[in-house]
Amino acid sequence: MLNLAPPATDVWLATLPVDMRRSFDGLLALAQEHCHRNVLEGGLFVFFNKRRDRVKCVWWAEGGLVIWYQRLEQGTYEVPSVAPDQTHVTLTPTELSLLLGGIELTSVRQRKRYRPPK
Repeated sequence: MLNLAPPATDVWLATLPVDMRRSFDGLLALAQEHCHRNVLEGGLFVFFNKRRDRVKCVWWAEGGLVIWYQRLEQGTYEVPSVAPDQTHVTLTPTELSLLLGGIELTSVRQRKRYRPPK
Protein backbone atom coordinates (compact mmCIF):
# COMPACT_ATOMS: atom_id res chain seq x y z
CA MET A 1 0.00 0.00 0.00
CA LEU A 2 1.09 3.54 -0.68
CA ASN A 3 1.62 5.91 2.22
CA LEU A 4 1.61 9.52 1.01
CA ALA A 5 1.00 11.26 4.32
CA PRO A 6 2.43 10.94 7.83
CA PRO A 7 -0.08 9.73 10.47
CA ALA A 8 -0.89 13.22 11.79
CA THR A 9 -1.68 14.73 8.37
CA ASP A 10 -5.20 15.94 7.62
CA VAL A 11 -6.59 14.47 4.38
CA TRP A 12 -9.48 16.05 2.46
CA LEU A 13 -11.06 14.21 -0.46
CA ALA A 14 -13.14 16.23 -2.92
CA THR A 15 -16.25 14.18 -3.75
CA LEU A 16 -17.05 15.92 -7.04
CA PRO A 17 -15.21 14.76 -10.20
CA VAL A 18 -12.32 16.93 -11.34
CA ASP A 19 -10.87 17.61 -14.79
CA MET A 20 -7.40 16.03 -14.55
CA ARG A 21 -5.93 18.68 -16.86
CA ARG A 22 -5.93 21.04 -13.87
CA SER A 23 -2.56 21.78 -12.37
CA PHE A 24 -1.38 23.65 -9.28
CA ASP A 25 -3.53 26.79 -9.48
CA GLY A 26 -6.67 24.96 -10.60
CA LEU A 27 -6.38 22.39 -7.83
CA LEU A 28 -5.68 25.11 -5.25
CA ALA A 29 -8.89 26.85 -6.29
CA LEU A 30 -10.85 23.58 -6.01
CA ALA A 31 -9.40 22.87 -2.56
CA GLN A 32 -10.54 26.27 -1.38
CA GLU A 33 -13.94 26.00 -3.10
CA HIS A 34 -14.88 22.40 -2.23
CA CYS A 35 -12.91 21.70 0.95
CA HIS A 36 -12.95 25.25 2.35
CA ARG A 37 -9.24 24.95 3.11
CA ASN A 38 -6.07 26.72 2.09
CA VAL A 39 -3.52 24.21 0.79
CA LEU A 40 -0.70 26.43 2.03
CA GLU A 41 -1.85 25.82 5.63
CA GLY A 42 -1.02 22.13 5.30
CA GLY A 43 -2.85 18.90 4.68
CA LEU A 44 -3.28 16.63 1.71
CA PHE A 45 -6.03 17.20 -0.87
CA VAL A 46 -7.27 14.34 -3.06
CA PHE A 47 -9.14 14.69 -6.37
CA PHE A 48 -10.58 12.00 -8.68
CA ASN A 49 -11.76 12.19 -12.27
CA LYS A 50 -15.28 11.24 -13.37
CA ARG A 51 -14.36 7.62 -14.28
CA ARG A 52 -12.43 7.30 -10.97
CA ASP A 53 -9.43 5.75 -12.70
CA ARG A 54 -7.16 8.76 -12.07
CA VAL A 55 -6.25 10.58 -8.88
CA LYS A 56 -4.30 13.72 -8.11
CA CYS A 57 -3.10 14.64 -4.64
CA VAL A 58 -1.72 18.07 -3.81
CA TRP A 59 -0.04 19.21 -0.62
CA TRP A 60 2.31 21.84 0.68
CA ALA A 61 5.82 20.57 1.31
CA GLU A 62 8.55 22.72 2.76
CA GLY A 63 9.28 25.32 0.12
CA GLY A 64 6.56 24.55 -2.41
CA LEU A 65 3.56 22.63 -3.64
CA VAL A 66 3.68 18.97 -4.68
CA ILE A 67 1.32 17.09 -7.01
CA TRP A 68 1.15 13.31 -7.05
CA TYR A 69 -0.76 11.82 -9.99
CA GLN A 70 -1.74 8.22 -10.71
CA ARG A 71 -3.61 6.60 -13.59
CA LEU A 72 -4.91 3.08 -13.12
CA GLU A 73 -4.39 0.75 -16.07
CA GLN A 74 -7.29 -1.41 -14.86
CA GLY A 75 -10.07 -0.92 -12.31
CA THR A 76 -11.32 2.14 -10.46
CA TYR A 77 -10.99 3.85 -7.11
CA GLU A 78 -13.82 3.70 -4.60
CA VAL A 79 -15.01 7.13 -3.51
CA PRO A 80 -16.87 7.18 -0.18
CA SER A 81 -20.59 7.75 -0.63
CA VAL A 82 -21.82 11.06 0.75
CA ALA A 83 -24.90 13.25 0.79
CA PRO A 84 -25.55 15.05 -2.54
CA ASP A 85 -24.72 18.47 -1.04
CA GLN A 86 -21.46 17.33 0.57
CA THR A 87 -18.43 18.47 -1.43
CA HIS A 88 -15.66 16.81 0.56
CA VAL A 89 -14.84 14.04 3.02
CA THR A 90 -12.17 14.01 5.71
CA LEU A 91 -10.05 10.86 5.78
CA THR A 92 -7.21 9.56 7.90
CA PRO A 93 -3.92 8.77 6.17
CA THR A 94 -4.64 5.07 6.81
CA GLU A 95 -8.03 5.31 5.06
CA LEU A 96 -6.39 7.08 2.11
CA SER A 97 -3.77 4.35 1.88
CA LEU A 98 -6.48 1.68 1.85
CA LEU A 99 -8.50 3.59 -0.76
CA LEU A 100 -5.46 3.96 -3.06
CA GLY A 101 -4.63 0.30 -2.50
CA GLY A 102 -8.01 -0.74 -3.91
CA ILE A 103 -9.68 -1.71 -0.63
CA GLU A 104 -13.32 -0.70 -0.14
CA LEU A 105 -13.59 1.39 3.01
CA THR A 106 -17.12 0.14 3.68
CA SER A 107 -15.83 -3.44 4.02
CA VAL A 108 -13.18 -2.51 6.58
CA ARG A 109 -13.91 -2.63 10.28
CA GLN A 110 -11.54 -0.65 12.48
CA ARG A 111 -10.85 -1.83 15.98
CA LYS A 112 -11.14 0.61 18.87
CA ARG A 113 -8.10 2.80 19.53
CA TYR A 114 -7.37 5.59 21.95
CA ARG A 115 -7.57 9.06 20.43
CA PRO A 116 -6.56 12.05 22.53
CA PRO A 117 -9.19 14.81 22.77
CA LYS A 118 -8.68 17.75 20.41
